[in-house]
Amino acid sequence: MIAARENSGETVILTGQVQPRNEASMAFRIGGRMIARPVNVGDRVEAGQVLATLDPVNELNALRSAQAALAAAQGLVTQTRNAFDRQEHLLRNGFTTRANYDQAQQARNTAQAQLDDAEAQLEIAHDRVAFTELKADVSGTITARGAEPGEVVQAGQMIVQLAHEGGRDAVFDVPAQVLRAAPTDPLITVRLTDDPSVNAVGRVREVAPQADAQTRNFPVRVGLDNPPEALRLGSTVSGTMMMDTTPVIAIPATALTTSEQSPAVWIVDPTTSTVALRNVDIVRHDPATVVVSQGLDTGEIVVTAGVQALHPGQKVRLLGSTK
Repeated sequence: MIAARENSGETVILTGQVQPRNEASMAFRIGGRMIARPVNVGDRVEAGQVLATLDPVNELNALRSAQAALAAAQGLVTQTRNAFDRQEHLLRNGFTTRANYDQAQQARNTAQAQLDDAEAQLEIAHDRVAFTELKADVSGTITARGAEPGEVVQAGQMIVQLAHEGGRDAVFDVPAQVLRAAPTDPLITVRLTDDPSVNAVGRVREVAPQADAQTRNFPVRVGLDNPPEALRLGSTVSGTMMMDTTPVIAIPATALTTSEQSPAVWIVDPTTSTVALRNVDIVRHDPATVVVSQGLDTGEIVVTAGVQALHPGQKVRLLGSTK
């Protein structure tokens, strides 16, 4: 055969799953008894849509209490301000003491501070009433639920899982040896397992710094560019990556022999029709093919059969030649 270089692109195919690029656990900021959860797994929601509701009775009572405290504080401020104004007028005309004036001023300042506190408490009460409704902050899809209506939930407990709209990743468990041999910034082709015609391309977006404790593989997220709608969340996909693109020469395994305990091949000199032994470097091999990285040049003639019967300088005749 005539040696010819070609890319040694070994293909690696792994199976993975489509997952959202960004996913958030939606939870209440306060605890309480959940009375409604109008959404379920698979539902698409819009930003601002109500996802779940807590029983608001306690928070509404606290709101009314805060409103009453505010009204009382406003009345006290009015009363103490009027008293201070009278003491100020009397002090200017010499009809009261400095002590009475200072006392009225202190009462006015204290009442104003109580009013400020009452206003802040009212805002907090309004916020807690608003917190009884769990709303979506972005549009997306519900992918999981963590509580059912009627349950008493704690602040921060996951109620639903919301996958944000606008980004999908293909996630694969990749062996360590593949990570070490992978080229820099490879282009990954992702195909739907049950319909390979549905495909998208992407690049590695994130490599987990720690291997999975069960599989000892590293989770790798591949960001998909403009994925088709058929690549839905949770779909099983296959990812294809070319491991190496270094130009190499592939020869039949029958051409391989040894010289000085190293791999070698027989090379034919086309001018003299004689053979010579040449050591080569092997990248990899299988029962049928040997991939050579060094030792052969493009255009050289390699003996592929009968290598065990040759000796250096032996004259040979090429197949199909009449000479």
